[in-house]
Amino acid sequence: MRLPLIILAIIVVAALIGPLLIPWHYDAIDWNAVRAPLFSPAHLLGTDSIGRDLLARTLVGTRVTLAVAIAAAFVSLVIGVAWGAVAGWAGGRLDELMMRIVDGLYALPFMFVVILLMVIFGRSIVLVFVGIGAVEWLTMARVVRGQVIVLKERPFILAAEAAGAPARAIILRHLLPNLIPPLMIQATFGLAAAIVAEGSLSFLGLGVEPPTPSWGAMLNDGRQFLLVAPHLTTYPGLALMLTVLALNLVGDALQDRLNYRNR
Repeated sequence: MRLPLIILAIIVVAALIGPLLIPWHYDAIDWNAVRAPLFSPAHLLGTDSIGRDLLARTLVGTRVTLAVAIAAAFVSLVIGVAWGAVAGWAGGRLDELMMRIVDGLYALPFMFVVILLMVIFGRSIVLVFVGIGAVEWLTMARVVRGQVIVLKERPFILAAEAAGAPARAIILRHLLPNLIPPLMIQATFGLAAAIVAEGSLSFLGLGVEPPTPSWGAMLNDGRQFLLVAPHLTTYPGLALMLTVLALNLVGDALQDRLNYRNR
């Protein structure tokens, strides 16, 4: 797990510090270096089709993509934990009703939900992570519900009930702390899924508004020049691939370690 964490750390540090060290702003146009190749004198990774520094845009795009994905993952975490904990603890008809709602929402196409939100409320970056979070929480809710159903039969939970502790206190003090390990695993996978979702939306023109860069938007901008200037898509695509791969490897490693400890 060490190598994926190192890769993630490098990507995050580069996104935070990198744009401060580059003389070019992400939307500044260098008319003397339109579609400049790699290792140009003033542009290390070249420029895009209108002369904007590709390194600056990739680093700022990393900021935007990670920020949107983290916000979306947080939304899914809050809604999914609350929904799954209530459904798993209540059981019976309420549990059945809540999970049938989850099943119904699963049937809705993800893009349809996002497009509907943008038609109703207008296009904004807030709706991007709300739309992603509104879909990602479904899996989180199922995971939490399953864990709560198992935990509520444990002796320490039964003892708290026998002592007269209210359901809210049991959930907050006993259930949620024991949910942290599976939540860490699911949050890692959910963050990777949110990055892919944000990239897909931006690639289709439904993500952040230009000129603000994101990995998906940069891939869309460079696809028409793929044969003559492949570097326009190489670096945002490589950053996307490495980040998602590293997150999935971290999630797998956490899952293996936590499952081993629980044996």
